[in-house]
Amino acid sequence: MQITDLKPALIWHYFHEITQVPRPSKKEEKIRAYLLNFAQTQGLEVKQDKIGNILMSKPASAGCENAPVVTLQSHMDMVCEKNGDIEHNFDTDPIQTVIEGEWVRAQGTTLGADNGIGMAAQLAVLADKSLKHGPINALFTVDEETGLTGAFNMEDKMIEGSYLLNLDSEDEGQLFIGCAGGIDTTAVFTYSPSMLPDNYQYFKISVKNLLGGHSGGDIHRGRGNANRILARFLWQSAQKYDMILSHMDGGNLRNAIPREASAIIGIHKNDKEKMRVDLNLYIVVMEEELKEIEPNFTMTMEHESEPDHCIDRRTTAALIEALYACPHGVVSMSRDMEGLVQTSTNLASVKMPGENKIVVATSQRSSVESEKYDIARRVECLFTLAGATVSHSDGYPGWKPNVKSPILSLAVAAYEELFGVKPLITAIHAGLECGLFLKKHPQLDMVSFGPTLSGVHSPDEKMHIPSVEKFWKHLTAILEKVAETKA
Repeated sequence: MQITDLKPALIWHYFHEITQVPRPSKKEEKIRAYLLNFAQTQGLEVKQDKIGNILMSKPASAGCENAPVVTLQSHMDMVCEKNGDIEHNFDTDPIQTVIEGEWVRAQGTTLGADNGIGMAAQLAVLADKSLKHGPINALFTVDEETGLTGAFNMEDKMIEGSYLLNLDSEDEGQLFIGCAGGIDTTAVFTYSPSMLPDNYQYFKISVKNLLGGHSGGDIHRGRGNANRILARFLWQSAQKYDMILSHMDGGNLRNAIPREASAIIGIHKNDKEKMRVDLNLYIVVMEEELKEIEPNFTMTMEHESEPDHCIDRRTTAALIEALYACPHGVVSMSRDMEGLVQTSTNLASVKMPGENKIVVATSQRSSVESEKYDIARRVECLFTLAGATVSHSDGYPGWKPNVKSPILSLAVAAYEELFGVKPLITAIHAGLECGLFLKKHPQLDMVSFGPTLSGVHSPDEKMHIPSVEKFWKHLTAILEKVAETKA
């Protein structure tokens, strides 16, 4: 069975088409071309702002012309992560989808259901002539995943009316009415290349096969962070051996918990077997600490050819100590909404881009603005003490919940009528574009929802097939309820 055989046929048809179009963050030109062609084919009014966001407009169905305008919104880009043994070029290759029972996943890569299924729902609504609805705008934003660039730079003309349905949530049966704000903190170490000592052998220490996941939605699960696991072993080894560091690489994206990390180190040839024993003991400790959380965790030590140079010892010590000490995970829980993470931080990636630099990327989230800046400054202080140069992104605001929201009331009523139960009303620790929309358009009344996704921002990403049909029914029922009201 292929995903094009699934029901409802229209939404799965468009989701399949979207998976065939490469759309990495900041490289949305192909998906934009696809969307513009769709609008032309459907005879829809369409406009594009300078940053690349696209807005399509569909007139109301007959008799609903006086209903409020509803903006449906999702983002074009996807997180591009793959397993190390998979050959895949996200710039050119389509996503290969696989059906397993009640789930759709990709073949060793991220699926892109975040937020491809939201886009597919918008296109299905725009294409479906049988729906009852008022005036509909469909907003597609660019570069959500790496900086909310489209939402930050969106022109005012792209949103009109007071109702917005964000289709970028991952738990069917839940209505999200708030989200965390976020900020990125980046530390840059500059090192001096050093000569290699005599009688040293070189090894690659690797951490692999962690679950990773979304640094907002999965941060409370206690999953392993490959950068921290590796740094902990390197720090421990540096206390015992005259160890040098030549290279380090871990994680990829600021909003993903790192699944893999590696370092090329050198030790005196007389110490190599001792270190190997130490590693085996360390693996036992990690397996005990991570049991039932990271069932596939592996850590290896492999011979490596002699590098051209190593990182100077002062920077090596500072880097390892800072990575070992850097906080990661939940900082505080909400006192207003039970079970909601309030503040967190993610030690996201360690990269060596050249020019004798080591770049450490971290991200912080909080539903309380003061706490967001507090944890970012704590991370800044740590890396400043280690001798790095630290900078922050502009950050983005959170979305304060409004339990008296009219669109929320309509969404709750629609769900109860369809399925006989009340949906869960909650907030999300992940960042949504809604906070930026609200900042620019204070009149907006918003709710976010979607089908059930699992493992987003990792190659384990999958989407629950039955939840897609419930999501579609709920979306169209909300539009019908709005159509029965007056603007």
